[in-house]
Amino acid sequence: MYGRVIGAGTTGTAGATLAATGVWLNSMAMFVAATTLVAAGLALYKLAPRRRTR
Repeated sequence: MYGRVIGAGTTGTAGATLAATGVWLNSMAMFVAATTLVAAGLALYKLAPRRRTR
């Protein structure tokens, strides 16, 4: 369903192919997963204790 909606916004044969194969949905899911992992990594980095210098 989502692939068809997103694919409909593209033009020509490429849009129809992307909508039919669901490539848009898979690539979008991978992008969301990657950005979530980056955000989680940054959050953990900020939570890590800092070294104290004298």
